[in-house]
Amino acid sequence: MAEKIGLYAGSFDPITNGHVDIIRRAAKLFDKLIVAPMTNTSKKYLFSYAEKKIFIEEETQDLANVIVVDGKDQLTTDLAKQYHATFLVRSMRNADDFGYESGVSSINKALDDDIETIFLISDTKYSTISSSMIKEVAKFNGDITKFVSKHVAQELTKRLQKGN
Repeated sequence: MAEKIGLYAGSFDPITNGHVDIIRRAAKLFDKLIVAPMTNTSKKYLFSYAEKKIFIEEETQDLANVIVVDGKDQLTTDLAKQYHATFLVRSMRNADDFGYESGVSSINKALDDDIETIFLISDTKYSTISSSMIKEVAKFNGDITKFVSKHVAQELTKRLQKGN
């Protein structure tokens, strides 16, 4: 039987506890889960792909079936083919995410009919938290350790404080 391989792609700028929860839950569903920081041309990033990869690897080091790769400047479906992933993992925090995520799913299906998208709903404790909100709190010296790892919190705060 073929290995079940999933791909969880996102901007992960920075990776949040909500992302980590989705990764941990998705890792239980697949023989192998590829996690990839990707390019979203509508976003301006604070962290490089190498930094994001390190943060994700730190958060998932105990998950033997999770592999973190650099998805910079590629289509998600092309990356999925490269790693033989036949499932794309997408997450939704709340009803507001549904419209966007269903559009992404439709585009991906049109690009590659052999790849299926599965949606995981965020745990309610993460359903209103976004990376942009966390960046805003960090910019003004708020405590973000409830939302991201201690290392990510330190690096994010340091990066945003430089900008002041």
